[in-house]
Amino acid sequence: MVNLNGTIKSHNEANITFDNRGLNYGDAVFETLRFSGGKIYFWEDHYFRLMASMRILRMEIPMKFTMEFLEDEILRTLKSIEKKDGSYRVKLLVWRKTGGKYTPETNDVEYAISFEKLHNPFYVLNEKRYEIELFKDHFITSGLLSTLKTNNRLINILGSIYAKENDYENCLLLNENKQVVEALNGNIFLISGTIIKTPPLSDGCLNGILRKQLISIIKMLPDYILEETSISPFELQKADEIFITNTIQGIVPVTKYRKKKFVDTMAKVLLPKLNLKARMG
Repeated sequence: MVNLNGTIKSHNEANITFDNRGLNYGDAVFETLRFSGGKIYFWEDHYFRLMASMRILRMEIPMKFTMEFLEDEILRTLKSIEKKDGSYRVKLLVWRKTGGKYTPETNDVEYAISFEKLHNPFYVLNEKRYEIELFKDHFITSGLLSTLKTNNRLINILGSIYAKENDYENCLLLNENKQVVEALNGNIFLISGTIIKTPPLSDGCLNGILRKQLISIIKMLPDYILEETSISPFELQKADEIFITNTIQGIVPVTKYRKKKFVDTMAKVLLPKLNLKARMG
């Protein structure tokens, strides 16, 4: 089932017009949410990121788009299925209404909410092989727009095809300054000794919800120093540990990059703290 502008419909009935601006111009933003244990993980952070993204893209935010209204719409959508318990990946997509070419006729918006089942009710560590490589065919442009969750994801798509063709689980993306920015589907953290690094938003990495949560957790660890700083590709093989973070998977430890193999020590320390924060937050 899909919630299209407040109306619950089947996937076959939930149609959009051919001149949809999200389809034609990428004029859309979205949030990917994790629902488990009867609640949306870190909903307040997701909501304020969505509002900030809409403002940056000069979309008109409807008066009814309160945090309570959108949460109720998500929960109402999930209640449309027979089995209401469990864990779900929810996507909240907002696009500017049809009209105009590059210059919109209106800044008013429409929205859709969809979901799919998840297997685990909480975050778990992947214990399998997880080898990564750099994707160097195209680069992320550092700056504000790259930090938003828009549906302009061609670099991520091409990088994912490259990873699949070359038997990698993921790839790391670079910006125009050849600094490591993020993975194809999440932010990255690099651990060397007691130093934990993650790229700054100014380098063009996604303003990730899990990134924010883990930064706050790491800052509470007395034996480690967190640095939001640019990361050179040359640092990757010198690191003790690398992991990728996103809202759906949580923490994903990297096992290998080229000839270097990594441990998952810090990931195992952070995971229970993240699960606790997700349930309490």
